[in-house]
Amino acid sequence: MQFGILFTSQPNREREPYPHQAVHARVTDEIVAADRLGFDCAWVAEHHFSTEYGIMPDVWVYAAHLAALTKRIRLGMAVVTLPLANPVRVAENAAFVDILSGGRVALGLGSGYRKYEFDGFGIDFEARRDMQEEALGVLLDLFRKGRVRHQGKYFTARIDGEFELLPRSLQKPHPPLFLAGATDRSIGVAGRLGLGVMLSTLTPFETLAKQVAHYRTSLSEANAEARTNPACGHVDIARWVYVGETDAAAKRDSEEGLLRHLRHFFGGHQSGYLGQVAHGKDSVAAALDYDTLARSTIIHGSPATVTARIAELKAATGLTSLMLHYPPWYGTEKAKASVELFAAEVMPRFRGAA
Repeated sequence: MQFGILFTSQPNREREPYPHQAVHARVTDEIVAADRLGFDCAWVAEHHFSTEYGIMPDVWVYAAHLAALTKRIRLGMAVVTLPLANPVRVAENAAFVDILSGGRVALGLGSGYRKYEFDGFGIDFEARRDMQEEALGVLLDLFRKGRVRHQGKYFTARIDGEFELLPRSLQKPHPPLFLAGATDRSIGVAGRLGLGVMLSTLTPFETLAKQVAHYRTSLSEANAEARTNPACGHVDIARWVYVGETDAAAKRDSEEGLLRHLRHFFGGHQSGYLGQVAHGKDSVAAALDYDTLARSTIIHGSPATVTARIAELKAATGLTSLMLHYPPWYGTEKAKASVELFAAEVMPRFRGAA
């Protein structure tokens, strides 16, 4: 079982005021530490325009910077918002950063869920899933063949004859490709195209099991070419994770920051699929209550409690990898202490010493 960390480059506005150089210094320091501690992947998230959420306009620029600072950790995009991108540029950049990093890129793709980001680029938010599915066809042709000839509703691309996609990635046939999803539509697309699936931080355990079952059913429709994707069949689940010396210490250190973040998150900006996945008994939408969420959604507590919760999640879903996530409100010291305790006391119980 693999373990990654999701970094949304979100500012703690009390400690990291505009223009936010401190945000990127902090996140970079945390990624370098994750590399040292033996985590498998540092996932970086694209977000635009908000001083209350992510500040990461170009994940490729950042990943190239991280490639020079890290030694072994995989550099994952979680996610490139495909409707806001040119799929040809995505394929080029993925291959280029794969070379710069020595073959350490993982590419997560998604349709987006924050309408103000689409408004900023003048792109129709309601068309995002149609745009994503069209762009995926262009991307897959480029990764597999190095050439494409496409005239669609949203994208046009012609690279053929004496021209081809350059450079080509070190990883063959291409870097691992994932699709973020929480609707039946997106999860089904991931399965049929042979993409790994990335599931939301906010989804209760019970719903995750149903989503994984749907993914695996759809995966049976993937053809032989789709199955050459190194991430085919992989299930990566994101979770809010905090490890303290005891359950009480974990709650004391994380409760205020977690609930503060979730109150913002459900303040009306999560217009897309993330706003739909968190409903039901004991869900985030039903109750912003720490103890309730500890039963249904988050993985917080002592090393023993966190280990047991991960084992429960694995039994329910058969996940391939867990993506740890945490808001900036805990403070650098507490966040690092949690990650270090996780690496020392939890990870070895699933895969041996790093």
